[in-house]
Amino acid sequence: MPWGTEIHTWTAFLDILVWMRLPLRSFCISRSLFCQKRKTNPQRRSLSGAAMRLVQFHHRGNGGSIRVGVEQGEGLGVVDLKAFDPSMPSTMRELLELGDKGLECAQRALSSGQCVLKRSDIQLLSPVLAPEKVVCVGMNYRDHCLEQNAPIPKEPIIFSKFPCAITGPYDDIILPAESQEVDWEVELAFVIGRRGKHIKEEDALSYVAGFTVANDVSARDWQMKRNGKQWLLGKTFDSFCPLGPALVTTDAVKDPHNLGVRCLVNGDTVQSSNTDQMIFKTEALIAWVSKFVTLTPGDVFLTGTPPGVGVFRNPPVFLKKGDVVECQIDQLGSIINKVV
Repeated sequence: MPWGTEIHTWTAFLDILVWMRLPLRSFCISRSLFCQKRKTNPQRRSLSGAAMRLVQFHHRGNGGSIRVGVEQGEGLGVVDLKAFDPSMPSTMRELLELGDKGLECAQRALSSGQCVLKRSDIQLLSPVLAPEKVVCVGMNYRDHCLEQNAPIPKEPIIFSKFPCAITGPYDDIILPAESQEVDWEVELAFVIGRRGKHIKEEDALSYVAGFTVANDVSARDWQMKRNGKQWLLGKTFDSFCPLGPALVTTDAVKDPHNLGVRCLVNGDTVQSSNTDQMIFKTEALIAWVSKFVTLTPGDVFLTGTPPGVGVFRNPPVFLKKGDVVECQIDQLGSIINKVV
């Protein structure tokens, strides 16, 4: 509650007590109980308290100009935030750095119904471009561990992708000449909305701006056989992190840890599970990683993949030119990428 609103509320309440001729002691007791109730309220779940689908896009035919928008609904028109308010930034990362101010403006823009662009007039980009960090989690689904007869990790297994691996929700996945074993991995991703270090689990969700869909494309030969079996090079080829279609704020997601997750290759379902299989949930991952590094607005987390990846099939199956990979997560949407 804004400070000015609280003063107004208590002034009105005091007037009522005076009119009722109640003793001041009653007012003090009532105010004390009210304040105790406010203090015990659970921490807010998100930054702005608004359910939105935020996107980055550019106008078709104008590929160099990035804009931030708000979807009127999944697959519907997009409100151009900067057209609504010229003081707003042009990138998602800058918008998140504004904190509640930016998200509240986005909510006003959505409610206004103004500055709406047709989907046919825009091209969606990744919801976040050039984040400071792309944090990935390995072996984070119980059923994926069972798939490869691996023990359940005792603590999160963290690796990274370079930010230049990020590509749009409908952009191509480029097969590198250096790899013959490129694989798919549908993953729930989330984006950090405010700066923090040593974040407690009970506070962690308030640092999340929203959730989105990711494909942790992986060159298994480089991940598992080469370069000392370190994962980085096998995970970070250009275009190896399709992301999108929207950044869905936390208040628009009923329970991020109970969402259906699927991956289809050429229309055939190859992965199908639920985020309830995650070993380390969103809050635990934020608390763990923030022990080591400061999290900043725009940082992207990929939270692990369920079973059904190509490398553990018998025989193994890998992506080839012409394949189409679709990653779907309930309430968030889907990303569709052709392999070239």
